[in-house]
Amino acid sequence: MSRLSGFGHDRPEDAGGPGEGALSLAREMSDAVDGLSHLWSVAGQRANLRLSPHQLRALRILESGPGLNLTALAEGMDIGLPTASRLCDRLEAAGLLERELHPHRRREVQLRLTGLGRQVLVEVASRRTHALAVVLATMEPAEREALSRSLRAFLTAQEGGHHGTTGPRDPHH
Repeated sequence: MSRLSGFGHDRPEDAGGPGEGALSLAREMSDAVDGLSHLWSVAGQRANLRLSPHQLRALRILESGPGLNLTALAEGMDIGLPTASRLCDRLEAAGLLERELHPHRRREVQLRLTGLGRQVLVEVASRRTHALAVVLATMEPAEREALSRSLRAFLTAQEGGHHGTTGPRDPHH
């Protein structure tokens, strides 16, 4: 059983093998990420305007790349054009994005967040930060500092600063 969630990841066949420490920690981290993902999702759903994680992700991509076209959004989300188009239809109907003709390419449409779209992202980010702060406040200061150091080390390793990385970070997550 995993120490963090009790979902039963520890298996006797894994004990004592090469990299057992890293494998055990990876299981614990997996459980922690599941918990964090749930906390993240619930906090996002408590916003005044409830959006799916898919819709929120589209808004975040458009926030970081104002004026993207539908093809760029679809590629950034790794979805097909028809799916991206329907997603934009729903976001536009909700008043969260607008479509504008490109000033130099007559056939291209740019996607831009509306003021409401930006406001929703600010609210969701605030709710998520608050939800995380509530959990972190229950930890001892030394535990929070250790977590902070560990997260920085993990990000450094993930970005290629240490051996064993699996590739570059996805800038959309």
